[in-house]
Amino acid sequence: MTYHLAIGDRSYSSWSLRAWLLFAKWNIPVRVETARIYTDELPTLLQRYAPSRLVPAMKRDGVVTHDTLAIAETLAEDHITMWPTDAAARAHARSMTAEMHSGFPALRLACPMNLLHGWDGFAPAEDVLADCARIETLWSAALQASGGPWLFGDYTVADAFYAPVATRFATYGLPRGGDAGAYIAKTLADGHFRRWRAMGVAENYVQTAYDMGLPHVSWSGPTPIPAQAVSGSDAENDRCPYSGDPVTDVLEIDGRRIGFCNPFCRDKTVADPAAWPAFMAIYEK
Repeated sequence: MTYHLAIGDRSYSSWSLRAWLLFAKWNIPVRVETARIYTDELPTLLQRYAPSRLVPAMKRDGVVTHDTLAIAETLAEDHITMWPTDAAARAHARSMTAEMHSGFPALRLACPMNLLHGWDGFAPAEDVLADCARIETLWSAALQASGGPWLFGDYTVADAFYAPVATRFATYGLPRGGDAGAYIAKTLADGHFRRWRAMGVAENYVQTAYDMGLPHVSWSGPTPIPAQAVSGSDAENDRCPYSGDPVTDVLEIDGRRIGFCNPFCRDKTVADPAAWPAFMAIYEK
């Protein structure tokens, strides 16, 4: 099977994050195509994914599936371990996923996903707090029943669907209890999520429509190893750790110069070096 996935801006498109995680967490090969939301790029891209109007959209052997829940169910038909194997847990996971898919409008409207930084001084309204309380109740019930570390023990579709919500708690400093706090921290520390966020930082694009007019605070996930992009192509390695192509762009880290095949490979690594196992294999030599 050949999969293609159309997504929007990684820093802002929460629904795109859901779908991408379904591929990444199960190591399903996919060709990803991106477009800026709120620009002409998006409808141009989606012409190849008709009849979809929004991202994400998936194409499998020429057949288009749009809407994240439909994508999840289609992938689960091909990869059945994406849901809990126990029937009762599977019903619970599907119920939680469906509630996430159709619910929590106050939280979605007031707190759009933004993975670039946090906001200082955000004051949630009562309906937002009510959504947060409901999410905490759902998380706690699932975690206590399964024993963790993910909602149903192993990672499932439910975790992919709740990942963007976990980021909202972090970005907006929303109140959370012990179970929720631990689950949010685990989501933000997950390697696949960190790679998604690093690629969004590397895209270096700010959607002004998402500006809250509040002071920025540092992202609350794991602190990246300090690195910076530098000029020139001289590096200790001559091949990109990701593609194997010749080095053209370089970062500096701990006084060392390590190279990549293009600026995006370099910049996504600068954003969070420890998120990239292929890079760390060179760095830790």
